[in-house]
Amino acid sequence: MTGEPSHVVVTPVYEDAEASARLFRELHEVLGPDVFIVAVDDGSVRQRIDPVSISGAHLDGVVLRLRRNVGHQRAIAVGIDYVARHMPHAVCIVMDSDGEDLPQTVPDLLAALEDVEVDVAVATRKSRIETLRFKLFYLVYKLLFLMLTGRGISFGNFMAMKPAATKRLAAMHELGVHLAGAVLVSKLRVSRLPIDRGPRYAGKSKMNFAGLVLHGFQALMVFAEYVLVRVTIACAFIAAAAVLGIVTSVLLKFLGLATPGWFSTALGILVLVLFQTGVLTMMSLMLAGVVKGNQLYHNDYSALVDEVLVAHD
Repeated sequence: MTGEPSHVVVTPVYEDAEASARLFRELHEVLGPDVFIVAVDDGSVRQRIDPVSISGAHLDGVVLRLRRNVGHQRAIAVGIDYVARHMPHAVCIVMDSDGEDLPQTVPDLLAALEDVEVDVAVATRKSRIETLRFKLFYLVYKLLFLMLTGRGISFGNFMAMKPAATKRLAAMHELGVHLAGAVLVSKLRVSRLPIDRGPRYAGKSKMNFAGLVLHGFQALMVFAEYVLVRVTIACAFIAAAAVLGIVTSVLLKFLGLATPGWFSTALGILVLVLFQTGVLTMMSLMLAGVVKGNQLYHNDYSALVDEVLVAHD
């Protein structure tokens, strides 16, 4: 390939060389030879991805071997940062390497980007091949996310973005924490497309239940300020209710309407609630200030890359 590619696929790979090789072949079948692959090897030890798997699919690309395992989201951030630095005019497609993000649906995402009012096209899951426990957890997670942040999150890592959106996301410190959360907080214009999720090409998922819970909390971390403000508001309402309860208890005591022992018990509980909500409110406000003050404008993701291996068709 000569010059800068028009489309770049960023995919994180961790101990999944067989599945990723099949993904590259199918991407060639769907998108043709002009797509460029940025495969981020997230510290694999047993199945380190080889550039031959890219060139063997008749594609050009690079393998970014990281110094250590940094996690799925940060590995994606490394790939997006690489595209923003070295291919600033290319459309960037982010997808998993295991086959669950179907290459056949990539053209649908690219078609959505043709709209001038769309910066990022994301895939919402029309159907999922998952266990009942996972589906239940995902539903609870979405409800909790909506309650704590005031925003709905219905998409994951499978997306396509215009060059300007790639550069914008690469400059956000939230990118390495949670990609979907970073897209939401970036103020970019998002188009959501219902797309089926496919089965894995090979092997088993590396994500366990604990990992899913951590992934959910990472999304909340992106909106830490919003969460802390909502917690503070909730504490203020509870404190106001506690004060109202204390005043009511005192009035009932003076009017002689309180039964023996009831006043001291009720007053003790309400004072304890008021004290705890006051402390929690102060802590939330302090944490909000710390989160705001410690935000970095940009992370040097290139420092995580151990070597860059080039693949040529």
